[in-house]
Amino acid sequence: MSENFENLVKLPSDPVAKLLSQTNVLLKTPLKAPPSAPAAVVLQELYEQEAVVDLLRLLGVLLPARERVWWACLAARDYIGPRSDKDPASLTTSEAWVRDPSEGNRDAARVSLDHAYVDDDTVNCALSVLYAPGTLGPGDLNQYPAPAGASEAAAFAMNMVALGQLSDKFEEHGRVLVARALDIARGGNGQGSVKAAPDAGNEKEG
Repeated sequence: MSENFENLVKLPSDPVAKLLSQTNVLLKTPLKAPPSAPAAVVLQELYEQEAVVDLLRLLGVLLPARERVWWACLAARDYIGPRSDKDPASLTTSEAWVRDPSEGNRDAARVSLDHAYVDDDTVNCALSVLYAPGTLGPGDLNQYPAPAGASEAAAFAMNMVALGQLSDKFEEHGRVLVARALDIARGGNGQGSVKAAPDAGNEKEG
């Protein structure tokens, strides 16, 4: 097995098939791995098949909540660029939630959705925050379960938006997004030795 898929300490030990079922996610790539296969085995198989989209889809499921949102935020930074006073609120509130996953910061991400422009795709970061704890939202909404896989789907969508924004180097940037998730899964901040797009932000998970 490639070392790329070793020491993924942040990923769950449950079989991938079980996790996909719980989040209502279906991979498009046929797998030879048995239903009992763990994350590293399935990721390796998808990698060997060059199934970048399914790799991203699965990594969105496998990463824990904070790490998942951080991964989405880094994808947004790939085309938004470094911090500035023009940053969309959905992105900045999501980054704030990663640093401090409080209910107040979660609510700020929720509010950002109400004021976002229709073409602001960083709402995917805020949606991933909103549903991260598995409920519909903060406050009274905490008593209602979120749609299965909602946070995971939003993080995946944000990465796909980044790929679309950088479509002139789709394959190259797809590898960057995958490598970034794997670095986070090993306990890194997603930046380390991962070569990101030229305008990638420098925010670090705190």
